[in-house]
Amino acid sequence: MSTPDWADVDRYVVDHLVRDPEASATLAANAEAGLPAIDVSAAQGKFLYLLARSAGARRVLEIGTLGGFSTLWLARAVGDQGRVTTLEYEPRHAQVARENLNRAGVGNLVDIRIGPAIENLPLLADERPDPFDLVFIDADKVNNSNYVRLTRPGAVIIVDNVVRGGRLADDASDDAAVRAGRELVELLADEPRLDATVVQTVGSKGWDGFALAVVN
Repeated sequence: MSTPDWADVDRYVVDHLVRDPEASATLAANAEAGLPAIDVSAAQGKFLYLLARSAGARRVLEIGTLGGFSTLWLARAVGDQGRVTTLEYEPRHAQVARENLNRAGVGNLVDIRIGPAIENLPLLADERPDPFDLVFIDADKVNNSNYVRLTRPGAVIIVDNVVRGGRLADDASDDAAVRAGRELVELLADEPRLDATVVQTVGSKGWDGFALAVVN
């Protein structure tokens, strides 16, 4: 028997702990629609769900809807009395996400807003919504101060894709995504309203990781 790799472990975990027809159907619909295959993994989607449940989150803000895969998990976590507000730049992606969420029976729990997050976030703040209990950032990772302003003390903020195959530690990198990740870590270190860490991950998505912060 060959030595299992990261993807093998992910498949084993998903087969035993994440089996979910609606989630699988969402990924299949995204692929059929030609969306980029940059969703969180199935195991990571379940992790988001469990994290939101353990935090008792009822109001969630997501930056980067894509086809609604992570949105589906978050909507399930907030339950019938909760609400997920998700921001998506591409109208086509938002359309696919809406179809996926409606098919999964959670469309009524999700508010999809189309356009650049850097423009939509100030508009959202002007509405003076109830503070968010959890924020999941999977796009537009350079607009972080606004996310904090929309949360309550004790709220959880998760920023995906910050490790970038270990390049986060490369201070000479000229990769824009790597530099954004380093700037994020420095912002988290200097922001007194946040207590944070970065957790590295391996799996079907390769070597990456996420930043996790709690609002003080």
